[in-house]
Amino acid sequence: MFLTADNEIKWKRMAWGALGTGLFVMLGMIFIDVPMYIATRGISDWAIWSILGRVFDAKVWIVVSAIVFAVYGIKIFIKTIQSIQNRELRFHIIDILKETWNKTRTSNAFLILSSVFCASITVWMLKVLIARLRPVFVMSGIIPDFDRFTWAWHSMPSGHTTVTFAGLVMIGMLAPKYKPLTWTLAVIVGASRVFVGAHWFSDVVLGAFIGMVVADIVKWRLMKK
Repeated sequence: MFLTADNEIKWKRMAWGALGTGLFVMLGMIFIDVPMYIATRGISDWAIWSILGRVFDAKVWIVVSAIVFAVYGIKIFIKTIQSIQNRELRFHIIDILKETWNKTRTSNAFLILSSVFCASITVWMLKVLIARLRPVFVMSGIIPDFDRFTWAWHSMPSGHTTVTFAGLVMIGMLAPKYKPLTWTLAVIVGASRVFVGAHWFSDVVLGAFIGMVVADIVKWRLMKK
């Protein structure tokens, strides 16, 4: 979203995007969150939303992308060993690891893994810092004891939304022909978090923006020449 075709970040555009998102989040907290929560109760029990929640959980993103990267890394490691042997060079494990790392650090698998991992860390820190109570507790009137490290007080931003946008936006940048599909799926996953009552609308908006920014920064940093 803020990354050019030649892998340069439009910092001014990102700053304006952050300002606009911040204002929209505040307006959402005042005018949209509660009406949106009430309006979506009629579809909150659809099975598809809980399925999306399980499939696009942050832990699932990290595990799956880590496995893909590990498989790819092992493949490159084996090819590197064969290449060194073919050149009749001495077997040095450090040299092999360095060459493997150089070949994998800009791979699609590592870019996606880095994006979802950085997004997970970022969103967890913000959840703890902001400590917003989830809508299911607010609307039920059952207010648990304040503890910024518990699930109940981790509403903003939406973790599912942040990590999913980070992963799918990265995939869209790496495979542009699938970008309409990845963006559509990311939006659906974000919306599902409101539908199931796990997050406010403003939580999802903030999470989506953070996920996009993380994906841009990760790709810019790792692909920087």
